[in-house]
Amino acid sequence: MSPHIDASVTEIERAAFQLRRLWAKPHLLQRLREQCGQGGRPIQLSSLLVIHAIAGQGEGRGEVTVGAVADYLDIDPSTASRLVGHAIDAGFVSRTPSPVDARRAHLRLTESGERVRRLTDEFRRRFIARLVADWTDEERSMFAGLLGRFAEAAANYPMEAAELETSIEAARADDCAP
Repeated sequence: MSPHIDASVTEIERAAFQLRRLWAKPHLLQRLREQCGQGGRPIQLSSLLVIHAIAGQGEGRGEVTVGAVADYLDIDPSTASRLVGHAIDAGFVSRTPSPVDARRAHLRLTESGERVRRLTDEFRRRFIARLVADWTDEERSMFAGLLGRFAEAAANYPMEAAELETSIEAARADDCAP
């Protein structure tokens, strides 16, 4: 570990990596296949991300486009277009011409997409509730505030390619130091 990064940063990094499992629990994906009529076809994590992005962008914020999904997921627009296409093919998302600009597509969750969103949200909330069931109200509230603050900072931190390269070079130099 680099001498200028304290142990708590390492713990946060490990915990953040583990949290990705809230999205891709095998039991959740199996249950979704059973309850959402996917005919045994697996529900892809990318489709869950697109569903979440559309739901998150569509809450009174106006039109949802592929560009908005790309921004929300912090991915390249061409990647977002491909992922949205898969979600459309799976029947979770519909695409209609934008009433504002005919060159753009307006995205909406289908009934199946809404069902998947509700089930995944409920699953994750129940799962988290079990994990923190023995915490006090104050501990849950403090953790929620700090985690929200961390997520907001991570989402809004402008990491440029040059800064990323500098970080990688620093890590490489630390790793190779005697």
